[in-house]
Parts: sequence; structure tokens; C-alpha cells
Amino acid sequence: MKIATRTRHFLRAGWLTRGICVLAFVARAGADDAVFEKDIRPLLEKHCFKCHNAQKQKGGVNMEQFRNRAAFYHEPRTWEKVLVQLRDEEMPPDDKPQPTDAERGRIVAWIQHAFEDDSAVPRDPGRAPLHRLSRLEYNNTIRDLLGVDTRPADQFPPDGGGGGGFDNNSATLFVPPVLMEQYLAAAGDVLEKAKPERIFTARPDGATTKEAAARKLLGEFARRAWRRPVEGGETDALMTLFKRSDQRGESFDNAVKLALRVALASPNFLFRVEPAVTSTAAPLDDYALASRLSYFLWSSMPDEELFRAADEKKLHDPKTLAAQVRRMLRDAKARDFAESFAGQWLRVRELKTTAVPDRGKFPNFTPALRDAMMAEPVEFFQALLRDNGSLMDLLDCDYAFVNETLARHYGIDGVKGDALQRVKLADRNRGGVLGMGAVLTLTSYPQRTSPVLRGKWVLEEILDSPPPPPPPTVKTLSASDKPKDGLTFRQRFEKHRADATCASCHKRMDPLGFGLENFDGIGAWRTELAGQPVDAAGELVTGEKFAGPAELKKLLLARKDEFARTVTEKMFAYALNRGLEFYDAPLMRQTVKSLARDHYRVETLILAIVNSYPFQYRRGSDGIAVK
Repeated sequence: MKIATRTRHFLRAGWLTRGICVLAFVARAGADDAVFEKDIRPLLEKHCFKCHNAQKQKGGVNMEQFRNRAAFYHEPRTWEKVLVQLRDEEMPPDDKPQPTDAERGRIVAWIQHAFEDDSAVPRDPGRAPLHRLSRLEYNNTIRDLLGVDTRPADQFPPDGGGGGGFDNNSATLFVPPVLMEQYLAAAGDVLEKAKPERIFTARPDGATTKEAAARKLLGEFARRAWRRPVEGGETDALMTLFKRSDQRGESFDNAVKLALRVALASPNFLFRVEPAVTSTAAPLDDYALASRLSYFLWSSMPDEELFRAADEKKLHDPKTLAAQVRRMLRDAKARDFAESFAGQWLRVRELKTTAVPDRGKFPNFTPALRDAMMAEPVEFFQALLRDNGSLMDLLDCDYAFVNETLARHYGIDGVKGDALQRVKLADRNRGGVLGMGAVLTLTSYPQRTSPVLRGKWVLEEILDSPPPPPPPTVKTLSASDKPKDGLTFRQRFEKHRADATCASCHKRMDPLGFGLENFDGIGAWRTELAGQPVDAAGELVTGEKFAGPAELKKLLLARKDEFARTVTEKMFAYALNRGLEFYDAPLMRQTVKSLARDHYRVETLILAIVNSYPFQYRRGSDGIAVK
């Protein structure tokens, strides 16, 4: 058994690591400054500072900056990487002096204890910049407010991607000047196309004056559009616009639409405005919580049932909130959550932009196949939401969602029609995201597969342990995967990555990628490559050997908590509209533990998010609230 594997087993069991009693060390250490200075920093200086200092920062890491325990909590992701690489003996590199087993165990134990000490981390709901509606949120809100499906925001400038990797990140949703012009134009256009009954909820008649009818319908519209009760002065401002148009001789309908156009161009509509918090931190009111919930699960405004729950001040009741979550996940509008979250996390949107296979090499890659590939992970994730499935199905399962085109590509018989449908799989090579054509295509080059891209994708999107960027002078292999100079593609690849400067990263990535070599550049199954049997065998850095996708997935399933942590962090970032910070780390760990106790059910994760402190609270002007 390799030392790394043995060390991990000992640490999990709480036993000895080559003569050091880890539990005794942790009990003595307490992860405080004195212990860090006496026992840990000297080891970092001895084995890490030469390559990871303020000047060199190899892999973008500066270990020299950590001078006390407090600094640890400001860079938890860095220390998570340090933990993994020390534990798995990836660092220091093989060509550098190695720490003894006792030294390695001492650092690993200190890091683990520091991560478990949640009392040292401040409680903070995080920054909440004014959130402009993203293009998806704008389109969906217009649809649900006015009953139109014209998607005007498709013509707006693209949304940026920020911390967490999602385009709904508040900090990157800027308002360029051209966008304000487009907002005004879009407001006029959608009002002309709106269903009459969505706007004119009151009209003047014998018993109702024009002003009374206008005030009623403008107040009702503004309440829905601005997603909160409207104050009298706000209705008065809209009424001023109506009266001016009416005095100019405009028809009742046109005078109302002018005021409505201004309402749709107001910051109250274009932004998710939340009440200001003057104290250190305070809970959201029910209307702001309703909006956070609806834009998380629907990418749209609250419906009338959510508004009623907010009116009755019931949304902070956990039972009411859970009932609303379950209702919303089973609504058709939850498909937008599946498409937005899964599409961005798994990066399958790139199939329409950067990941374009060579049609000469892969003539079967038609627009119909591409569209079916992009729809598969969305349908899969929506089914998890609807059925409260296990997140582990994303790693491995015995079913897939395919239509006739995609089934033919996968070699599955008996599927007819364009609609995606759930089918039972004959083997476990295909089930889960690693067997999806979209993922396999976007992690390939236009003319061949790429074990590096696929291995890197698994590290980043499954295990949340991305490798550092390659050196600028690194050379790539040719586009062809045919034998050359008497060497197969894999043999040429092994020779290419033999350089010691590249080996430390490649030994993590490449086995994962080669385990998927039975899938070609567009995800079709193959047993031969250039006349030779496909070699899909590999060995992880921890010593486990496997051959092919099914065995690789079994090994990944043994790391359930790492995958659960990845999905947890991704979904929290998506729900909170921001990147995660060091003070979010305890919540991530607590959520993963809750998931493990409930068999990793997706509903458990979503309920943990909506009941969490950062989801229900807003930071005030005074900053952080400390426990």
C-alpha cells in the first residue's frame, strides 16, 4: 500500500502515522498561533517556500504569506489544495527533498483540525451588491409578468461570468449605457405584445373614474413588477405620468402604458432591490426572501402563491419554506434552473461556441446530435430535482435520457422520436455525466480525444481540485491520434509527459482522462483506435488501478464527500449570486455532512441552501457579524 493511501486511512481512523499520535498532536496543538509557529511554519519553510514564495508563486500559490493561524482562514481553498497534495504525495515533486512520514502526518493533521475549528471563522452573510436581472432572469420575468415569450433580453449585451463561474453573479452584472436604451425600447415593445388581462385589471366605467381605474391597475402592476408592496408615493409618481398623458389627449390605454413603460425601466424592476440593513446584519423581509427563492429555483419573479406567503409573513417558517421549495421544484419553470445551473457547471453551453468537432473527422456530429447532447444533462438534472434523486447519480447510474438521434449515437436500440426519454442502460460505462456526449465532446480536440482535457475536467468539475496552468513553453501533441514513429498515441503521450516539471500535474490528470478513452471525440463508444485495442487502463496517484469508465466511476464514488463538496459549493455560489469566501467554509462542511446522512439527496442540498444564514440574511453597512 502506498504511503499516501496508508496515511489517509490512518487519519480517517484516528490512529498512528509512523510513530506520531495524530490525536495527541491535535489535542496539544489546538491549531493556535504558537503551534503553527513552532511546528508547522518551519516545515513549510523547509519544503514549500523555495517554490511557493512571494516572488516565485509556482502554480499561483504563495505559502510564505501564511504567518499565523488567522491567515489560514482567509485562503481556505489554497489550504484544501495543500491538504490534498500533501496527503496524496503530489507535493513536494518527486525530484525535490521529501518530508518524513511524521512531518507529512503532522502538517496534514494540523490542517484537518484547523478546518474543523468553525469557532475561528466569523459569521457573515457576505457581500450583496445590487443585483441586476440577468438576461435569463429578465426574459423569464417579462414572460411571467406580461404573458409574452418574446425574449427581448437575447439582444442585450452578454452577461459576465464571475466568482463561482455563473453568469448570475451580482458583482459582474454591470449596466453599460447602451443597456438603458435597450431597456426602454424593450419595455415599449413587450407592453404592446402583452395580454390585455395582464395589464388592464381595471377600466373606467360608470362607477369608476379614469383616475381611480388607473391608480388601481398601476398599483397592482407595480406590486407584481417590483416584487413587493408599493408605497403610496410610488403610485403617485406613476399617476403623475398618467395624468400628463391624459391631459394631452392620449387614450386611457396609451396613458397607462406610458406609466407602465417607466415602471419597467425603473431600478425597482431591473434590479432585485432588497431593503437596506443598517445594523451589522439582519434577516431579509419575506418579500426579499421570496425573490431570492424564485430567482434561485425559477430564474424568475415570485408567483401569486409565493406573494401570498410573503403577505402572511410565513416564508421564514421552515415548514412553509420547505413546502414552497418542493412545489417549485416540481413546477415546469424549474427547467430553467436545471438548464442554467447544470449547463454552466458542466460547461455544455460551449458546444455551440468553442467546442466544435471537425466535421471531416466526425461527420455524424450534426446540429440535431449537438442539440440532443446539450439537452441530455438538463433533462437529467431536472429529473433529479423532480424526483429528489441522489447527487451520486451524476457520477454513476444505470439510466440515461436520450432521443432517437442520441440513442443511435450511443448504440442504444428501441428509442424513437425527438423527445428525450429515460432509458435503462445495458452496462455502467455510459451512466452519469462522464458518459454524456456533451461532456466528452467539449473535453476533446476537434480531431481527437484529449486525456489531458478530460482529466482536467474531472479534477475541476467533479473533484473541485483544478491543476495549476501549464508552463508557457509546453508543447502539445499533434492533432492526429494515429501511430507515429512506431508509437501508439498513448505511447507518444507517455513520452511527451515524462518531463519532471510536468509530471506532478499529469500524473493526477492523465489516468482520469485515459479511463475515458473508450469514448471517441464526440462520445461514441469504441474498442479500437487506429487498428489497436483502446488502452483505457490507469492508476491513480493513491495507487488504485482501474480499466475503463465503469471502474473509474467506482473509484470516484469512493470519494463521495469530495464530489458532494463540489456540487454544494457550485450550487451555493449560484443561489447566493456571488463567489464563496473563507467565512462560507464551515457552512459548506456542515452541508456535506447533512447530505451524507440523507444519501446525498438533491432536495437536502437545496433546503440547506434556502435555510442558510447567507441566503436569509443581508450584510449591513457595519460589515461582519461575528459569532
